[in-house]
Order: sequence, then structure tokens, then C-alpha cells
Amino acid sequence: MKTRVFILFLFIVNLQLLAQELPKETPISRKQRLIEDPLTPSKAAFYSAILPGLGQIYIGKVWKVPLVFAAIGGSVYGYVYNQDELSRYRTAYKRRNAGYMDDEFIELIPDKNKLIEGMKFHKNYRDMSFLFILGTYMLNILDANVSAHLMQFNVKDNLSIKPQLNSDFLSSETSVGLKVLVKL
Repeated sequence: MKTRVFILFLFIVNLQLLAQELPKETPISRKQRLIEDPLTPSKAAFYSAILPGLGQIYIGKVWKVPLVFAAIGGSVYGYVYNQDELSRYRTAYKRRNAGYMDDEFIELIPDKNKLIEGMKFHKNYRDMSFLFILGTYMLNILDANVSAHLMQFNVKDNLSIKPQLNSDFLSSETSVGLKVLVKL
């Protein structure tokens, strides 16, 4: 387990060093280039498909990378944990069927049919963890694509919609309104 954490740490450090070695651009010119490029959403999705979090780095949303790694890493941890527990229960069940009564669960679970229930429990959660891995991986790609699309969305002050809530203190009435502002 410590080697996995160490490898992940080295990977993050190398990714940061790689980001520092890229040619420096001013934030305005890079952002303008990404906004003007129509292929930015597809590139961001492709990068995230290759390596989760890389699409978010490409579009400048680096703060999302720890969230992506935490979501996928948590799902992988759940998968590995439940697979290990499933193996422990399976080994104990096989040993009891062979006539050995020296497994680690003999004090807690004297009935071998309860071991089958434990195996089913951990198998179900292992399978759900695998679905979470796939789901977070797909959400990572979708997030990179949608964030890149929203970068190209025109947001200016000359077109705005503002909700208003007005209270009349004399008559205790409240009115709700919607104010649309269009500047040409």
C-alpha cells in the first residue's frame, strides 16, 4: 500500500514538473487561444480520456485535478478492499469445506453458510466499486468537455437577467419579479 501511495506521489510531482517546463504564456493569451479554438472541448475530453485530470489541466482548471484523483482513487480503494475481503472469506470457506477448522473467522463466524453471505456482501460492493470507477472516469471526461465548452460561452454584462424580491413593509406583501436587461 505504501508503494502505491509513493508511486502516486511521484506521478503528481512529475506532472507538476512537466507543467513548469511547458513554455510560458501570459494567462490572457492562453485563455484567449483556448476560447477561440473550436477544438478545445474535444482536445480536453481526449486528454482526460488518456489520463484523468489532464483535460482539466489543459483548460486551466487545475483545482479540479485533486477532486478527480480523489474520486477515482476512492473507488479503486473500495474495489481493492472488497476484493481482498472476498478472497479472505472464500479461503476460509474452502478450508472449512476441506475439513480444516483453523481459519481466522472460526471465533466470529462458526457457521460456514454465514461465510457465503460475507462473500456475497463483499462481491456486491466490489462490483459497485468497479461501477464507481467507470462512472468517475466518465464524469472526468464529461467535466473536461463541458468546462471547455463553457469557456467559449459569451458572458457579458450587456445581457443579464436578475431576479428581484420586493417587500412592502406597510401592507406585508411580497412581490417577486424578473428584470431583463439588454444593452445594445
